[in-house]
Amino acid sequence: MERELFIDSAERHILHTYNRNHIVLDRGEGVYLYDTDDCKYLDFAAGIAVQALGYGNKEYNDALKHQVDKLLHTSNLYYNFPIIQAARKLCAASEMDRVFFTNSGAEAIEGALKTAKKYAYEKDGCTDHEIIAMEHSFHGRTLGALSVTGNAHYREPFEPLPGIVKFAEFNNLDSVKALVNGKTCAIIMETVQGEGGIYPAEKEFLAGVKKICEENDILLILDEIQCGMGRTGNMFAWQSYGIKPDIMTCAKALGCGVPVGAFAMTQKVADHSLKPGDHGTTYGGNPFVGAAVSKVFDIFEEKNLVEHVKEISAYLEEKLDELVEEYPFVTARRGMGLMQGLELTIPVGDVSASALEHGLIIITAGSNVLRFVPPLVIEKEHVDEMVEKLKKAFYDCK
Repeated sequence: MERELFIDSAERHILHTYNRNHIVLDRGEGVYLYDTDDCKYLDFAAGIAVQALGYGNKEYNDALKHQVDKLLHTSNLYYNFPIIQAARKLCAASEMDRVFFTNSGAEAIEGALKTAKKYAYEKDGCTDHEIIAMEHSFHGRTLGALSVTGNAHYREPFEPLPGIVKFAEFNNLDSVKALVNGKTCAIIMETVQGEGGIYPAEKEFLAGVKKICEENDILLILDEIQCGMGRTGNMFAWQSYGIKPDIMTCAKALGCGVPVGAFAMTQKVADHSLKPGDHGTTYGGNPFVGAAVSKVFDIFEEKNLVEHVKEISAYLEEKLDELVEEYPFVTARRGMGLMQGLELTIPVGDVSASALEHGLIIITAGSNVLRFVPPLVIEKEHVDEMVEKLKKAFYDCK
């Protein structure tokens, strides 16, 4: 079979750092993906929360084709118009003042950490500042991002990691207070924990952390890489709480398939942190990704996608809650907007694999949670189709 030839070639030449599913995806249309055998899959993973617009959006594709014919890359030694547009739109949407474009979410985290360290260094000239992160968090695979990722399994093979990082319990304010001292320069967390099991921050917890930061001139860094860009029913999840960070990271749906991330900050942080020569990137913010980001914001506005998420997520929550009632091995639902999780007592990996056989792409979070992060353009009919296919997978695995 052609598929087997493709997979054999991949296994010979690509470094084996992923245990991939045994299909070769070939094309997409709307909220569906098709493999090289022309099998059709309803996509409720969206490339891990990336493909907010689904697949084959003509307006988005045409914008990229147009930019390809004009200019792909110039370096950051010069200005380019697409990234200027993208920066203006991202700052407006995020309520931030300054932005730095990166190539990925992990690089956005790296930049945010550097910014926090430089901000503290500017105050006292010391280099021994500490960062508080959260247990069960996930911020990326680079060394700096790993250092603040609250899963020892990911960190241990690569220790010692850079910086002094202490881990508090997510949604436990007392555990944060116990770690704060005169050397603390930043507190970092996902507004909604993703890989750790789909846990939204409690408002009292987030408000309490913000108060600690304000009282001690500590920077609050909110990781919106997965939960941002409209997924929770606001453009960024922190806006649901009304608690603004000092630094915010984003990526994934920011480019809807084009590799791009960003870290954004308030003017106060910008004025007292990174200066020319402190940070840089060769590819980050080039005209091609600028055109992608700019068009993504345009389409979000034209389609009123944030309001659509509020409407469709209420229906998704209703249907997921029905599964909790119907199946004894489905013990809980949690999440915000179109970032939802079902907690199971049966192996979630088996359910995900069985769902794929029934034409449903769905992924996991943590060891016991099914994760639902579909394209933001799904309709109620797609939710119904997903439930039908998921029930077949449950039947196979119960």
